[in-house]
Amino acid sequence: MPKPLLPRSLARFNRRVTNRIQGPYAAYLPPLAVIVHRGRRSGREYRTPVTAFRSGGRLVVGLPYGPGTDWVRNLLAADGGGVERAGRARRIRRPRVVRGAAAADLPAPMRFAARHVDLLVADIDD
Repeated sequence: MPKPLLPRSLARFNRRVTNRIQGPYAAYLPPLAVIVHRGRRSGREYRTPVTAFRSGGRLVVGLPYGPGTDWVRNLLAADGGGVERAGRARRIRRPRVVRGAAAADLPAPMRFAARHVDLLVADIDD
C-alpha cells in the first residue's frame, strides 16, 4: 500500500477550511465533485468535495490521504453513495480501493496515479 502523499494535518485543515469554501461550487466545476455519503455510526449525510474523473461507467478519485479517511470508509461500509458532478447527481455503487497493478484496466493517467496514491473506483448509475 502506498504511503499517503499528504500529511493528516493537511487533511484536517482541508476538512475545516478548504472543503467549506469548495463545497458550494465543487458539484458544478469538473474535475471537482462532491461525494455524498452516510456516516457509519451517526447515519448523518455528509458531503465531501473531491477531485474526480470519469472513466466510462466508473468514477475514479485519487486518495492522497490514503484509504483510511472517513468518507472512503463510509462509502465502503455502505457499498455506495452518491456523487454530484458537472451539475448532475448520480448514484455510485461497488466502491473499491485500487492499488498499483489492480489499475491495469484504467486509462494511462490513472494507472500512473495508482503508482503513487491509492484510487477509489466506483460504478456510476446513469
